[in-house]
Amino acid sequence: MNTEEELLRGIRAGLVGWYDFTPDSRVLCMGAHKDAVAGYLRDVGLLVECADIADVLCESWRRGKDCAYDYVISVGDLERTEVPKELLVAWKNVLKPDGRLLFAVNNRLGLRYFCGDRDPYTRHNFDGIENYRRIYGEKDADFAGRMYARDEIGSMLKESGWSRFRVYSVLSDLDNPAFIFAEDFLPNEDMVNRLFPTYNSPDTVFMEEEYLYSSLIDNGLFHAMANAYLVECVPSGEFSDVLHVTVSMERGRDNALFTVIRNSGTVEKRAAFIQGGKRLMQLAENIAALKAHGIPVVEGQLQGNSFVMPYVCNKVGQLYLKELFYLNQEKFLCEMDNLRDMILQSSEIISPDKGDGEGAMLSRGYWDMVPLNSFFVDGKPLFFDQEFYMEPCPANYVIYRVVATFYQPAFKAIMPIEKLLARYGLDKCLKKWQRMEEENIIALRKETELRAYHDECRRNLNVVNSNRLRMNYSAEKYLKVFVDIFQNIGARKLILFGSGKFAKRFMSLYKTDYPVYKIVDNNPDRWGDTMDGVDIVSPDILKGLDKEGYKVIICIKNYEPIVDQLESMRVSEYCVYDANREYHRKFKPLVQVVQCSDEKPKKYHVGYIAGVFDLFHIGHLNMFKRAKEQCDYLIVGVVSDEGVRKFKMTEPFIPCSERIEMIKSCRYVDEVYELPLYHADTRDVWEIYHFDVQFSGSDYEHDEVWLEKQKFLRERGSDMVFFPYTEQTSSTKIKALIKEKLL
Repeated sequence: MNTEEELLRGIRAGLVGWYDFTPDSRVLCMGAHKDAVAGYLRDVGLLVECADIADVLCESWRRGKDCAYDYVISVGDLERTEVPKELLVAWKNVLKPDGRLLFAVNNRLGLRYFCGDRDPYTRHNFDGIENYRRIYGEKDADFAGRMYARDEIGSMLKESGWSRFRVYSVLSDLDNPAFIFAEDFLPNEDMVNRLFPTYNSPDTVFMEEEYLYSSLIDNGLFHAMANAYLVECVPSGEFSDVLHVTVSMERGRDNALFTVIRNSGTVEKRAAFIQGGKRLMQLAENIAALKAHGIPVVEGQLQGNSFVMPYVCNKVGQLYLKELFYLNQEKFLCEMDNLRDMILQSSEIISPDKGDGEGAMLSRGYWDMVPLNSFFVDGKPLFFDQEFYMEPCPANYVIYRVVATFYQPAFKAIMPIEKLLARYGLDKCLKKWQRMEEENIIALRKETELRAYHDECRRNLNVVNSNRLRMNYSAEKYLKVFVDIFQNIGARKLILFGSGKFAKRFMSLYKTDYPVYKIVDNNPDRWGDTMDGVDIVSPDILKGLDKEGYKVIICIKNYEPIVDQLESMRVSEYCVYDANREYHRKFKPLVQVVQCSDEKPKKYHVGYIAGVFDLFHIGHLNMFKRAKEQCDYLIVGVVSDEGVRKFKMTEPFIPCSERIEMIKSCRYVDEVYELPLYHADTRDVWEIYHFDVQFSGSDYEHDEVWLEKQKFLRERGSDMVFFPYTEQTSSTKIKALIKEKLL
């Protein structure tokens, strides 16, 4: 069973689990991850002992341990001692003459710290980058630990008598070692789609780290700014011949692999656990099947618990296509067409494309036939790492993955993704492909089991963007422009700038509290239209208004040009609406609940339920009754007809206006709200009502999407309560009976 604890132990052990340890060797294991590393090494047959820094530095402990160990392994100890050189000497003394030291440390000049992460020891930003001059500069400063840069590590090793050592760069970090690169090896793939950075303090991060590595590589800074290092010290003998390792320990015992590139010119996919042998057998079978269908593949052979292939030094398909995308879009599209054709060729077609958006149905779909898992040799793709398949499989799902795994937001200005989706007929069933992709990735990467951990260590892009905004403004102006957007409205006319999706969201959430006078837009094609009854007009209207009589709220993602435009018009009362931020708002008073003195207070004040409520039945009634038993005031959100068509992909039997009237007549319901098409989510409605609880059916109790909603509410002092529907009756069953009788 892959619990969060087991998965995290495996992930941390992956830092050294790939190393070619000699069987039955004696190992001294210490450091932050000694339990995880020691447990893994014991499982693979090594004789492991554990110790702490104080033990190794103690002469009495070392007595009798001289030349006792084949390996010493440490994670983080060098950073947590005030006498690092003494510790390095002590490690050397307990090793056999041909033994090896593997120690891991964080890099104080790691890219993560330039992106805003906090120092793991001081809990402040930039202390390591400044070499701790503000922290440990005083004599009486308390030492908690410190990181070292690459040259400092080398100097300490030489001064401690270690003349032969090799340094590996570790990404993302020591807790999450996903990639390990020897100091004389550089990535030949785009890290943007491969790396999921983790942080000590994700809330302070203000840059997207993975987008910076290509520039570091081009400028010779990749290893100098790696987040962490694994150092191999060898008094005698040869260093490891490993150049690069990709670690996938988060996949659990059945799927965890080490992909090891060796200096000998081979690539070895090694099962991290004995259970992974089946995955390698499947890989060998898939490679043979693809080859039989004429698909170019990197061939290999099973050798024990590994699948060994020749190393191909060509560019990974992701990089090749990215360069082509910028240079020659016509040729890029031809290459994408070729990938589409190869997917259709990869196995038997059991049903042809009917033009309904589903595409052809393959007997077996290899859903990792994507640019990331290919090389381009002489302009033709050569696939590798084809471990996974689906039987049967819509070809359009695999084609969708080709587009989705390649495309980056920066491509939008040259070619919007919608063009690629339409070219391959993926737009008709886009929601389906997205859902399949999400389900596959969540299952493979154990995102469900690791969700709580990822919430703690992975950044939120909305937070990143907000952090960047704050850096561009003084504290006072930032509050005025981005936080207190309703400040000083008073009797001023409220004018929105922009008539796109941000404006629609603003209108759906705030128009009741803050009526909008006009919407202005720079696009003349929008002038004369309306949004929710508000006229869309030219910005020139501002010239004829009293500047003290209105306030402009910018509802455009790329707001900077609009700010310049307004300031050139001498408009001073403006602010920027951030669709990801929660704003203080006015609330209409709820009905005052009068209770009898002997009546027990209800658990919640304001409750909320959302649904379609088509063909109103006893199940709906029971749900309202149970909800009302727990709250004073019950609000029911009703999905609009347009929402049913778009998201349920069906036609409602009863129009929304009639569904609302029926629910209004229910004595358990206090208020009914028609949900806006694109702002009907729990988060949107909570921003309007700040309800104390949302009620939902138990069929969603273990659904990841709904558990995320529950987490969102609980973080804000609200809650999500699940209770069973009436199982004997449902709208779906009623519709099925009607259809059956009609037939």
